Amino acid sequence: MTSNVMPLTMASYGKPVTVVNIRAGFGLQKRLSDMGLLPGTKIRIVNSQRAGPVLIDLKGTRLALGRGAAQKIMVTETQDG
Repeated sequence: MTSNVMPLTMASYGKPVTVVNIRAGFGLQKRLSDMGLLPGTKIRIVNSQRAGPVLIDLKGTRLALGRGAAQKIMVTETQDG
């Protein structure tokens, strides 16, 4: 069974998620790709408050994403970490 696809900003804190796609222009897609955020990548949300950046853990590295960029990253909850 597949989980629902949602923007990264809607994912639950602390739960692992998998990037499904990035709904952004070429420039932002390239920047996120250069950081290692590609479809199929597993990440975990470290901190996501209503205001301010979304902090994620990507393969042991913490990245801060602006809420606008995080809204364009579509993810699905992952069963394994």
